[in-house]
Amino acid sequence: MTVRITPGTTWWTCTPPGVTSRNGPLPALISRVMVRVITNERMNEASARSSGSLPGSTMLRSHQWPMARQGRAIPCGAMDTTPEQSPDRQPDPDPEIPPDPGPEIPPRPAHPPRASLDDGLRFAFGTLTALPVRVARWDREAARVGMLCALPVGLTVGLCAAAVGGVLLFLGAGPLLAAVASAAVPAVLTRGLHLDGLADTADGLGSGKLADEALRIMKRSDIGPFGVITLLFVLLAQVAALAELYGESWTRGAVAAAAAGLVARCALTLAARQGMPAARPEGLGAAVAGVVPPRSAVGAAALAVVACAGAGALVDVYAMPMYGLAALAGLAAADLLSRHCVRRFDGVTGDVFGALAETAATATLLVITFG
Repeated sequence: MTVRITPGTTWWTCTPPGVTSRNGPLPALISRVMVRVITNERMNEASARSSGSLPGSTMLRSHQWPMARQGRAIPCGAMDTTPEQSPDRQPDPDPEIPPDPGPEIPPRPAHPPRASLDDGLRFAFGTLTALPVRVARWDREAARVGMLCALPVGLTVGLCAAAVGGVLLFLGAGPLLAAVASAAVPAVLTRGLHLDGLADTADGLGSGKLADEALRIMKRSDIGPFGVITLLFVLLAQVAALAELYGESWTRGAVAAAAAGLVARCALTLAARQGMPAARPEGLGAAVAGVVPPRSAVGAAALAVVACAGAGALVDVYAMPMYGLAALAGLAAADLLSRHCVRRFDGVTGDVFGALAETAATATLLVITFG
């Protein structure tokens, strides 16, 4: 191959110090002359670096240099300058770095399968009661269905409380003993978790500390003075209301006990609605906080109010509005407490849920007594 140097072509010679092209360099002192031919096509730099040669490059042999001194064309054989055929050529120590593809986007996590009604009922009875029910799933989807199934749980607990009170009255016991038994049944079926949550929440609110310190106080195993006083007055109020209602008639006491159990668990559904944050990253509060859609929570509350009003018809048709109003009062009292706990603790916890249940039940019983 013959390369002819045309005007505008750039060429370089490698000469040792003291040697010029006028007197002619010695062949032993000249290693090579590189002639770079400028073409119209752009050279692919990545290909040149990877192959170890530069496209369009030629090497001038030492014995051909005098011809260049005479101003004639320089014929030169094209040589492969790859490292295999040219040992004195060193490969580029810095290979081209591939372009940065950018930050890797993690794959979108798969949405858990929808929970069935059976999963929801197991979650509700397994977490809101002490009944021997195996919880099949423990995830947000199961928690959503489970908190919507809190109403059947509340109705079951309330009917059990009403049945025990009614049986004692049938056996000849007085209204006070029947009231104590009806108030004790929900505590037994929940292993006292709701009462314990009420006491811990009272200690946390009564401490006057910031959220982190108040949460540490609530997590302690002992009960402080605020918790003891709150438990005492709440249980006395429940027993006194049920005793008065049982004293008027068995039906009024039994319906009130069932309504209180229903409203207490419906308050938990409202507290688990979307927008309600969790105060801790673990525990029951973190598992159920914010899982219930607002419309579903409102629908559950409306269903509880209608059910309580319908149950009032068992006592007297004119008592239906009072029982419905009692359910509204219980849910409103629990909602006010939940909002206050969110402001004080930056969210809700399992203890707060227990306090909400006891607050709703007590308020419902008191309003029914006034009626």
